Amino acid sequence: MRLPRKEGLNIIPLVDIMLVLLAIVLSTASFIAQGQIKVNLPESESAVLNKENKKIQIGIDNANNFLYEGKIIDIEKLKSKIMLIDNKTQIELVSDSEARFSSFIEILDILKKKNHENFTIQARIKN
Repeated sequence: MRLPRKEGLNIIPLVDIMLVLLAIVLSTASFIAQGQIKVNLPESESAVLNKENKKIQIGIDNANNFLYEGKIIDIEKLKSKIMLIDNKTQIELVSDSEARFSSFIEILDILKKKNHENFTIQARIKN
């Protein structure tokens, strides 16, 4: 006599999907915990390390998003924030090496209109 085969739900594909989703959530959580967007800086032989205390970082990531203190911001909000910055405060400009140069020029134009000349351009030191 043969025993009836148990029909049921195959949960192995469900477990596989859940593991993939867990990996995505964990990688996203570590990105959010850092609170920074990675910017691949261009290299320069004459780059120096600046240890100025009071500075504000403005930049562009590889998707041409404008960044203010590491957070994505649109260009109009960036203009208004730059206009509120004191001219004595140092601004650190960073741009991903894959970003459009025209986006970088937009930031420089805003600084020029404000007559803010206290800024540095950050680069990696060539090995």
